Amino acid sequence: MFNDIVIGPITIHMYGVMIAAGFLAALLMTLRRGKKRGYDEDIIWGIFFCAIIGGMLGTRILYYIVEIPEILKDPSILWDFKNGYVVYGGIIGGILASYIYCRTKKQAFMPYFDLVMPAVSFAQGFGRFGCFFAGCCYGRETDAWYGITFHNSSFAPNGVKLIPTQLISAAGDFIICALLLWFASKRPKTGRVAAAYLVLYGIGRFAVEFLRNDYRGSVGVLSTSQLISIGAVIGGIVLYFAAPKLAGVGNVAEEKSVG
Repeated sequence: MFNDIVIGPITIHMYGVMIAAGFLAALLMTLRRGKKRGYDEDIIWGIFFCAIIGGMLGTRILYYIVEIPEILKDPSILWDFKNGYVVYGGIIGGILASYIYCRTKKQAFMPYFDLVMPAVSFAQGFGRFGCFFAGCCYGRETDAWYGITFHNSSFAPNGVKLIPTQLISAAGDFIICALLLWFASKRPKTGRVAAAYLVLYGIGRFAVEFLRNDYRGSVGVLSTSQLISIGAVIGGIVLYFAAPKLAGVGNVAEEKSVG
């Protein structure tokens, strides 16, 4: 398993390459779908940049929250940026930043929320490939044929076969993207594509957590991510039924389809 590509004095980290590829793919997908449906391209660009900033802050802030006991013991964790990025924090931070941006631009948030979530899931798939190359977010030990072995990872145990949870998560993210695109093509009510993302991702993440073996914090018998997953599923169900009433008004008509 390789993590870096070395070309002379230049080292290219595959994790960063996959993250960048995911962002670019998400942007292109959203711009293409948005243009076909008459969405404001400037708003899409604004949401993109706000989501990146909010997402990066969110990944770090949630990590700090989860690691409060350890930070109290060792405050140096606060400025150790090699580790400490929580995906759920990125999702929450990106959504909040995008919502605030739409509010400042007096745009209805829900139609854009629907528009971007399939692309977000697609980007997450690329991100999980990045995790695979780096060896983070690794799975439990296994003797099964599908187990993978790391040899030079700074995160995963080296020399033992592990469940490829990163690839399982990536496949799940791409499947969710495909399902959301199909669902959007059916012209559901505003907000329901985003709601479907929360439900599908929450269920998938909850299940994959049972296969992972990296430290992610815990609340009782559940990992922190599983607890958040339960909240995401509940939130998605509530949003599914409430979103049409909460869609609001703006320059984008509430009834506009994102199919």
